[in-house]
Amino acid sequence: MKAHKPTQVKGHSKSQKWKDVRGKRSRPPITSSELNSSPVVARMAVVHKASQKKKTSVKRLKNKAKPVSDAKTNTPQSVVQKPPTQANGSSVFKMDNDSSDSMEWKKYSQSIHGNGVKTSGEIENIIPVRLEGGSLHNCAERDDRRNHAVLIMQKNQTLCFRGKCHLTCLYGRVEVMGFTIEEGQQSYPLFSPASHCPLTIRALENSDQTRDDKTEASSILKKYLTSASRKKLLKNVTSNSSIILLEPMETPLTRFLSSFTDLSELFSPPVSELMSAVLDTPLNGLGMIPLVGAIEGLKMSKSYRQALNMVVGACRGDLDGCAVILVCGSKNVGKSTFIRTLINTLLNHTGSVDYLEGDLGQTEFTPAGCLCLANVTEPLLGPPFTHQTPPEHMIHFGHTSCETDLERYLESLKTLWRRRSPSRETTVVINTMGWVKGFGFQLLVDMIRFFPVSHVVSSVTAGSL
Repeated sequence: MKAHKPTQVKGHSKSQKWKDVRGKRSRPPITSSELNSSPVVARMAVVHKASQKKKTSVKRLKNKAKPVSDAKTNTPQSVVQKPPTQANGSSVFKMDNDSSDSMEWKKYSQSIHGNGVKTSGEIENIIPVRLEGGSLHNCAERDDRRNHAVLIMQKNQTLCFRGKCHLTCLYGRVEVMGFTIEEGQQSYPLFSPASHCPLTIRALENSDQTRDDKTEASSILKKYLTSASRKKLLKNVTSNSSIILLEPMETPLTRFLSSFTDLSELFSPPVSELMSAVLDTPLNGLGMIPLVGAIEGLKMSKSYRQALNMVVGACRGDLDGCAVILVCGSKNVGKSTFIRTLINTLLNHTGSVDYLEGDLGQTEFTPAGCLCLANVTEPLLGPPFTHQTPPEHMIHFGHTSCETDLERYLESLKTLWRRRSPSRETTVVINTMGWVKGFGFQLLVDMIRFFPVSHVVSSVTAGSL
């Protein structure tokens, strides 16, 4: 995971609000009229139409016999080759390495990679301690009459689980998918289905070390547990303890999903995790099944955390203005998970984040085949099907790939961007399709040119950007 930060123009004092600094960037964005007439779009349209005509002519000549010598001498040297399908159904086009366009894209790519990664400091290497087995019995108690459980966690202890529940932080702080839940906040729904990576709850260090831990914890536990259970848990309370309330959750969505036979076990561990499930804890009857350390939740590499720190730091004041973050990368490299974690982390510092959907095949808030502009105000603590909500603006494209109509795809994104108020001082996160070669790379270049992008976060794997 790499984050590329274009050179910023400094000299202005930092504002408490995030302002739009499109006019202060070293590379100003081009206008929509310039983009419509750009050689990139024109080149893509011409080459794409030529490839379609070529396929039609090949089909017509398919049944005609041709001498071997003629086939060798008359085969034209095609500029465009179309390899197998990739990235949400989109095709990857390879261009002639000697063409001027190919050299231009290579030069542009090298200029992006040359910006490097800048971080504000060293990244802390956190070694979590998994709660499992006997430790869960010692730090968790359940009230069967009110059907809830109270769990005490120490700093950097983690609970990885399958299932669903409501989480309320009664004392201290915990973190889930980048979002910090503190005492005094509302309860939040957690979804950890078998179809996705299991969620992990991690206890954080308390911000106030001068509090009377035992006295405050005792008054809190008195509201939720019996006297015997309260005395047992108080033995585990320290200055770095966090106390969370876990309650079962049933929503119209979960009831609807469980009505289908094939989805009745959606929130249970898959077969591959059954041997790692802990089935005799106070949490099991609440719809949660803890997992042992052999099953890992989301793992963040050093570059992953560096990218998060860099863009979040920019939004908090390292960048003089409002950040526009474009996330790109090939298919199945974790773009969607990174974006959820990024949005959740940003929501720790701001009330909302704007999200521009550019991935037709794997949308976050709408059905597939739609492009949208959404204003996110609540953390995303589950996969996309758990937070399908009407966005501010949406365009039904009608396909899970933009290959069939490249110009309409770009025009749709520009239309959504124009609907966003220029005066809104909100960080913007732009999601892209997993199409990073050939025409896919050209689309990314056009998007970076049109939108006032301040940061490009690329998930780099073999064969990707």
